[in-house]
Amino acid sequence: MGPSFDFEDHLRLSGAHRIAGVDEAGRGPLAGPVVAAAVVLDLASVPEGLNDSKVLTAKKRSALLEMILTCADVGVGLASVAEIDEFNILRASHLAMNRAIAELDVAPDHVLIDGNLVPRDLTLSATAVVKGDSLSVSIAAASIVAKTRRDAIMWDLAQQYPGYGWEQNQGYPTKCHKEALRNLGVTPHHRRSFKPVHNML
Repeated sequence: MGPSFDFEDHLRLSGAHRIAGVDEAGRGPLAGPVVAAAVVLDLASVPEGLNDSKVLTAKKRSALLEMILTCADVGVGLASVAEIDEFNILRASHLAMNRAIAELDVAPDHVLIDGNLVPRDLTLSATAVVKGDSLSVSIAAASIVAKTRRDAIMWDLAQQYPGYGWEQNQGYPTKCHKEALRNLGVTPHHRRSFKPVHNML
């Protein structure tokens, strides 16, 4: 069973027509920004195969990204490593989500947020949906955009800082990444507030 339109359909019955799904990628890594996406799907042309980005191959995510970008209203927002270290990762994730929603062409009537909390600065009507990327088609679409955008950023950073394996581990604390941290040291793109990095300093 993949994600459905159950949440969206319920909201439409109460008068919400433009419904944005919102998700982020990159809460767990030791390096790189956290990236959020907001997606308002066009019911007349919903790409087939939308699902939680974690269960899709990179090739499938890329193909779906192209389709989403051509038929949906999409906003992307980032929170930097400096913001993650200053505020904490949850607050930075919410900052990225707010920025993604602000990038939409038209403000949504309602926002479906992946997770158990609605960003506290969000002034729009919103619902938090635990495991939303596997339950709501709109959130699944946002998860694909956020993940592909963040992976591309980490691939670019990997070219600038070779040896950490970011093109494969996306900054997550793999064995290879932690060994590189010990051998090569901490880069400007590492999150100093995260324990493995903090301990090295």
